[in-house]
Amino acid sequence: MLVEMAGIANAADETIKEKAAECTPCHGEAGISGTENIPSLAGQPDPFLQWQLVFFRSGSRKNEVMQPMAEQLNNEDVRNLGAYFASLTPPKASSPDDNPDLSKKGAEAAAGRRCASCHGDTFAGAKAVARLAGQREEYLVKALHDYKSSLRVGGGVAAMADVAYPLSEEEITALAHYLAHL
Repeated sequence: MLVEMAGIANAADETIKEKAAECTPCHGEAGISGTENIPSLAGQPDPFLQWQLVFFRSGSRKNEVMQPMAEQLNNEDVRNLGAYFASLTPPKASSPDDNPDLSKKGAEAAAGRRCASCHGDTFAGAKAVARLAGQREEYLVKALHDYKSSLRVGGGVAAMADVAYPLSEEEITALAHYLAHL
């Protein structure tokens, strides 16, 4: 019986790896994006990933590529993809910080906006809250603009809208730079 259960688990692992392979062209090998304005998925909290897939699937989060892909996923696929990408090693800052003054301004903005109260002291995220540390810089800028303009919705949309709306362009740039280099 244990051998049979192990075979079922291996088959499930292969199935999820096949589904996750469909994400690779955009989100990168091992869930680390090399594509502008496409987020890395590796190391994101499992519930966060699941919610994003559900938001895309329902159409409450808009994206012309993600919506049709998410519509094909059943609830088990959503759970399995969330767990799979959450288990991968998160991205590291790709290069040394080339603008420590900008990072300092970003750290001040993060403290002033109390970003760590939801995203954690290391900005690794938790539960349904995104990991920000090491994320692509231009994607973070885009996400903050989307929250600021109410283009992006989600579980924390009210909190993120409240945080992002008053941000200046300089603060958005500084926050994104700081978080991407953590």
